[in-house]
Amino acid sequence: MDKSPQNDSGQFSYRRQKMAEAAKRKKLLQYAGIGAAVLVVGGILLWVLLRDAGADKPDAGTADNAAADEAAQPEATPEVTPPPIDDEALAAAAGVSRTTAEDRIAAVAAETEALCTGTAAVIHDPDGWNAAGRALMDQLEADPVYQSQGFTASVDGVRADRNSAIDAISRWQETSGLQMPDEYPYLIAVNRAADTVTVYTPDSDGRYTVPYMAMVCSTGPDTPAGYFYTPIKYGWQLLYGPCYGQYATRIVNSILFHSVPYYTQHQDDLEYDQYNDLGKPVSLGCIRLAVRDVRWIYTHCPIGTPVVIYDIADDPGPMGKPGTIHTDPADEALRGWDPTDPNPDNPWPAEYRRGTTILSEAAKADQAAEEAAGTWNADLNPTDLQGFSTDSSVEGTRG
Repeated sequence: MDKSPQNDSGQFSYRRQKMAEAAKRKKLLQYAGIGAAVLVVGGILLWVLLRDAGADKPDAGTADNAAADEAAQPEATPEVTPPPIDDEALAAAAGVSRTTAEDRIAAVAAETEALCTGTAAVIHDPDGWNAAGRALMDQLEADPVYQSQGFTASVDGVRADRNSAIDAISRWQETSGLQMPDEYPYLIAVNRAADTVTVYTPDSDGRYTVPYMAMVCSTGPDTPAGYFYTPIKYGWQLLYGPCYGQYATRIVNSILFHSVPYYTQHQDDLEYDQYNDLGKPVSLGCIRLAVRDVRWIYTHCPIGTPVVIYDIADDPGPMGKPGTIHTDPADEALRGWDPTDPNPDNPWPAEYRRGTTILSEAAKADQAAEEAAGTWNADLNPTDLQGFSTDSSVEGTRG
């Protein structure tokens, strides 16, 4: 091994260099340790500062904290509850009439209630008239008694049974050359148990189910139930008593539609005591009606019109039962007249000519058209003098 002095000197220098590098690394480690310590202490100080800053706030989960959090949130838009929709108001704004059953009934009642000075009307909801008419005709068609008599609510059925109508007519008048109508616009139904007449027109299926008008009447113990065709009409007709009826239409045998009886063939000689019983079963078998109503049958229902008489005590008919007009027996100026008689000499106020009849919209429109044409009051009964009396207490003056 070479142990020369030069080699010893190089080794010394190398050793000193290594020692210096070691000292430098030691200082660096010291500085790094100090820096790490500073970072740790700084983190601790920062945590303490943050903790102290949050000490003034309530703990999370408490009511105060929830309130504080809520207060810190942006203000929410308040929820608005819309007002309830007023269907009636909307309908009124749109010009559409929306009414309840009570309103509809009241509207019909208002047409006659001022005239109903006797008994009040019983009116059913107009919205149910057609359905009730169909139900009644279905019920009568299904009844074995009416089936056996050939009853039908069918327009075609009535037309096909013309021979029955002709047979009924031939008993009361000569049928040779008689012009039988091709169409019968109405069917007349009499509820004997409720003293109400309802007239029907055909529906879209060709059945008499549409209520057209309702009239108050008086039947009696001898009024027959069944199915008939009208055979003949009379302007004035002699009745039992003797007395007289205006605008009479025969139903069967001695049974007729006619006015409340008159002592004589004077329109001002009415049996006013009997008039005040209209709507009760007081007749001798015929069907009594106010002049306005019986005259409508006389002028609008052709010979051969079908008539069905039935009993349903608790329901007068689809439209209801009209009220009545009271005449004061002590009022000598008015008592002898039927308030609804269209005769121009009738002293009753003109509004009473309308009567208490319950009218459908179709019936009102038809009447208005006839009044405009001047045919509504055409062909009134003439006065045929047969004696005279205006006092029901006087006997033997019935002519």
